[in-house]
Amino acid sequence: MVPTGVALHDVRELLFDAAERVLLRDGVNALTSRAVTAEAGCAKGVLHRHFADFDTFLAELVQDRTARIADQATALRDAAGTGTVTGHLTGALTDLFDSIAVAVVGLVISRDGLRARLRETVPTGIPLLTEATEAIASYLAAERARGRISADADVDTLAPTLVGAAHLLFADRESAPPEADALRKVVAAVVAGVVRHPSP
Repeated sequence: MVPTGVALHDVRELLFDAAERVLLRDGVNALTSRAVTAEAGCAKGVLHRHFADFDTFLAELVQDRTARIADQATALRDAAGTGTVTGHLTGALTDLFDSIAVAVVGLVISRDGLRARLRETVPTGIPLLTEATEAIASYLAAERARGRISADADVDTLAPTLVGAAHLLFADRESAPPEADALRKVVAAVVAGVVRHPSP
């Protein structure tokens, strides 16, 4: 059980981590406040003491997990000019679409109340996919500035194309994630026309 006096941040992380485990193990339909608190080993009232309702909890979970993309975006942008464009994009998309990210996207799509709550702060797009697209576009712009992709490359079209194609490969899989070579082949096809020095 969660002891009294535990910091709010710690309780939030405990509940968020529990929600992720339920989501990954049992799917979107099994994600209830009771399932989360049972998984976290605490009383159901703990969740409602810290969050107005379950959709508020889920919205904050999505926002917390989405915020983590900022660190990945910075690391990706900093890698511009090194290695290969295809290699960086393949690695970044693999990291962006880890199992919990795909599950969170499914959660957002499946719950109207959650989507409405998220619309209050993000009026368009699907959280996580939107931030992933921005991260990829920022990286491509950095590579374009270094001359590693053509000066007329439309990064604002390439980025959602890459994210959408990667999401299709990773989404709704009962089996293991796609092989790196499968994703690399898709990435290479999308950027083939703009990469100045094609990667192997």
